[in-house]
Amino acid sequence: MDKSKRKPEANVSENNLSEHDNVFPEDKKYICNICQEAFTQESDMITHRETIHNERKNYSCDKCEMKFQFRSHLSRHQTSVHKDRNDFSCDQCKKKFVKKSSLITHEKLVHKDRNDFTCNKCERKFENKSTLLKHKKIFHEVFKDFLCEKCAKRFGNKQSLLLHIKTVHDECEKKFGQQHQLLIRQKMVHEGRKDFTCGKCEKEFGKKSSLLKHQKTVHEGRRDFACDKCEKKFRDLGCLERHRNTVHEGRKDHACDMCEKKFTQKWNLVAHQKTIHEGRKYHACDMCEKKFTQKWSMVAHQKTIHDGRKDFSCDQCEKKFGHKWTMIQHQITVHEGRKDFTCKKCDKKFGRSVDFIRHQNIIHDGGKKYACDKCEKKFAQKSGLLHHQKTVHEGRKDYACNKCEKKFGLKYNLLVHQKTVHEGRKDFACNKCGKNFGYKGVLLLHQRTVHEGQKDFACDICEKKFAQKKDLVWHHRSIHEGHKDYACDKCEKKFSQKVNFIRHQLTVHEDL
Repeated sequence: MDKSKRKPEANVSENNLSEHDNVFPEDKKYICNICQEAFTQESDMITHRETIHNERKNYSCDKCEMKFQFRSHLSRHQTSVHKDRNDFSCDQCKKKFVKKSSLITHEKLVHKDRNDFTCNKCERKFENKSTLLKHKKIFHEVFKDFLCEKCAKRFGNKQSLLLHIKTVHDECEKKFGQQHQLLIRQKMVHEGRKDFTCGKCEKEFGKKSSLLKHQKTVHEGRRDFACDKCEKKFRDLGCLERHRNTVHEGRKDHACDMCEKKFTQKWNLVAHQKTIHEGRKYHACDMCEKKFTQKWSMVAHQKTIHDGRKDFSCDQCEKKFGHKWTMIQHQITVHEGRKDFTCKKCDKKFGRSVDFIRHQNIIHDGGKKYACDKCEKKFAQKSGLLHHQKTVHEGRKDYACNKCEKKFGLKYNLLVHQKTVHEGRKDFACNKCGKNFGYKGVLLLHQRTVHEGQKDFACDICEKKFAQKKDLVWHHRSIHEGHKDYACDKCEKKFSQKVNFIRHQLTVHEDL
């Protein structure tokens, strides 16, 4: 029997059996007798031995009798040498290649400036972005200040360090009713093992049930748990219960012990405490230096803002979105017309949770807590106050249109301007009269005032009602206060509205 075909057990003594098992796994039973490399199949071992050690070259060229170990090498030789084919040419040095991959490698190594990515802290240059990010993480991530003295692993905050020590290095003394639960915890928490890998995205899991749930909800898109009040579907029972508690029952069970603000979910409370009270934002964007509490928020920011990626397209109107959840929300509110969030105090309905929460804070909870120190105008959110101060009091307009050079204080206004003015798009159609609008806010105002007849702004002097606040303000100034701010420079007649002033000039003084 050929020595090379012997199984591992034949080549080791009983004393070295455990050592042998470590060197040669059970599924690699065929060992090369020259270099001791192990193979799963006997045919692979024979091919290895005959080509590497015996230098067998079974593929001969019929034109020059040159021999090759592999058929692919023979084909390449015949194509380049005897057929004189070099189909891939470098456009910089005119050198030709048989394969496109060879051309790409040549361009990358010879012509391309491989130092495209520069570290903004030490100016060291790198060939690709992933290497640059790895460099930053190792040398410049100064925010990981909490060092574990037992394994030298670093953490961004003290809580993570304490949790690591408790679960990895200390005895946790947690008790379980069944032995398999104890074994799972030891394997996952204390050993850090994740033995179950998804075959589609290679994500790893500690439990098989977690893998199956991931495949069912992420790759199959299943939502088996439906709300009996609004028919919204969820991927698991926990998400459904959380939806019921927060949306339909309005529960906010998690209160901040520093400012008494309440939250529907615990992770929102933790994020609030980290960002507002502790000022911790560990993840900084390397392009604009904006900081984020969570890494996934920073990655999403880079992908959508700096890379301009919108990977999710609506199959009904082809509108594109940077986030999948934004696309789903768009389909639910715009195309299905669903408004699943109802205010229990005034019965007003909303399509988005964020609008519903903002309504409750501003209308019912008196939530305009952020006052401008220059004009005393109040805002429900701190971001609104900062935008107001930057654009109104500082006069900053940082976003310029590249087509007409008009400037805007908010990026959103720039995008809407480009879409409606330069592209002529009117994406918001009224479902009652078919009229199209460039702004969603204008559409909602149209529906509220024209089709529903709402006039929510009443004059406190004559009780006349108006659909918009600006109309009420103009009514006060012109009718009750007698303001006439537009004077004709030809006859000195005054007008309270600019449109009447222009009409006067066109009709009365046009011939002068």
